[in-house]
Amino acid sequence: MLNISKIQAISLDLDDTLWPVWPTISRAEVVLQDWLALHAPQTAELCADPEMKKRIRAEVSQRHADKTHDLSFLRRESIRESLICAGDAPQLADAAFEVFFAERQNVTLYGGVEQALARLSKRYPLVGLSNGNADVFRTAAGPFFKASLSAQSFGVAKPDMRIFHAAAALLNVPAESVLHLGDDAHADVMGAINAGMQTAWINTQGHDWPHDSAQPLTVGHLADLCDHLLA
Repeated sequence: MLNISKIQAISLDLDDTLWPVWPTISRAEVVLQDWLALHAPQTAELCADPEMKKRIRAEVSQRHADKTHDLSFLRRESIRESLICAGDAPQLADAAFEVFFAERQNVTLYGGVEQALARLSKRYPLVGLSNGNADVFRTAAGPFFKASLSAQSFGVAKPDMRIFHAAAALLNVPAESVLHLGDDAHADVMGAINAGMQTAWINTQGHDWPHDSAQPLTVGHLADLCDHLLA
């Protein structure tokens, strides 16, 4: 159980904690494909083959193994490699990525999340802590956050305890005074525990607890935890 009296701040994962990520990515992929059809039709034709896209992304990820924490870099370079393979101008990669990235921020919050964040932010400062490349301040959740930190900007990803400690430092509180909330049992929950934080599992996908250690406080929705914290 949580020791609520010790909590001074809350850090939150974003994708699949505050909103479902894959519908967002799917929409962004469609918007990107439509843009390529207008500006780089040969690349659009190449990217219409899912297996080709998968192969290019795998090759780019392998070539840049030191960039696994930077999803924006890998996405941009995959677009660039696709342009090269198709015979289109590789310098279009930056503009194409920006089209994708803008739509990637067009998230749809889970029902009740906005209200839950509004309630939590009145008592605790909130910081976003994500391995993804969403910008929380470009979403409807943004007004409730004091700060945000991503693996891309920091240089390492969860579950590395350094990024948890950096998130606590952004709010000028010790790690043991932070409650971290997220959907990933390994990256979020175990990462936060190893960093000395309290944690709860926001199990929006209905997964089974995958570890041998005791399962932490688990809820299916942020609003359920909000009621627990603010009761």
